[in-house]
Amino acid sequence: MSELKPIKEGKVREIYDNGDNLIMVATDRISCFDVILHNDVTKKGTVLTQMSKFWFDYTEDILPNHMISVDVNDMPEFFRQDKFDGNSMMCKKLEMLPIECIVRGYITGSGWASYKENGTVCGIKLPEGLVESDKLPEPIYTPSTKAEIGDHDENISYEQSIEVLEKAYPGKGEEYAKKLKDATIALYKKCADYALSKGIIIADTKFEFGLDEDGNLVIGDEMLTPDSSRFWPLEGYEAGKGQPSFDKQFARDYLKANPDCNWTLPQDIVDKTIAKYLQAYKLLTGKDL
Repeated sequence: MSELKPIKEGKVREIYDNGDNLIMVATDRISCFDVILHNDVTKKGTVLTQMSKFWFDYTEDILPNHMISVDVNDMPEFFRQDKFDGNSMMCKKLEMLPIECIVRGYITGSGWASYKENGTVCGIKLPEGLVESDKLPEPIYTPSTKAEIGDHDENISYEQSIEVLEKAYPGKGEEYAKKLKDATIALYKKCADYALSKGIIIADTKFEFGLDEDGNLVIGDEMLTPDSSRFWPLEGYEAGKGQPSFDKQFARDYLKANPDCNWTLPQDIVDKTIAKYLQAYKLLTGKDL
């Protein structure tokens, strides 16, 4: 069995070229504040892959996605190892668009900080009198640029997203920007409604899209995982303060409180983090991993 090397390594994912398609492996690495931590979080990659699969299946009526299979038996022999089972996805090759599509249904994080300062989030004027973690009257679309590893994504306005896309696709900027915004909002609304019925608030999330060989818009990357979204428990939700979450907030909070930890988490924080990921998966899918 020949050893395959990834053609691209991100903070969490490794991508392998499989001829006509790609194989995307979600590792157990965890990144916070755009830094890869020294700890692995066992099973995290499997949660990310299987949760993406769940949402890809659930949203096929809105937009096609890049998933072909998550069964390693459909993949080359190299991937039929335990370390790839469950956390690998065979995907269509797409030409990825240079915009991260962020949608916010609730006001929190950097959005809350910005609102307190000037009443806007990413340049969008919001109603007066909102409190932290409030549900917004309507979800807002706040795109960003895609940064290289080690850099930070930069929030941009919708108008700026047209310019970025126009530069990459002359004559198509406005069309693609509108398609991205419409798809992002439609996907969020459908999935946020479903999640709410299962006891989870999706406060915000990001999507990435690409074009297939026929120029159709397709969902790529991951979808609505605890790595790309803020999940809050509906039980105990109360606007006016920060919320507990189903994502890597435990890890983020520890790092903020312990700036000298050298990007290393104690085991109990690792255990609490994966327990939250697994709990979110079970609530949303009704299944244990």
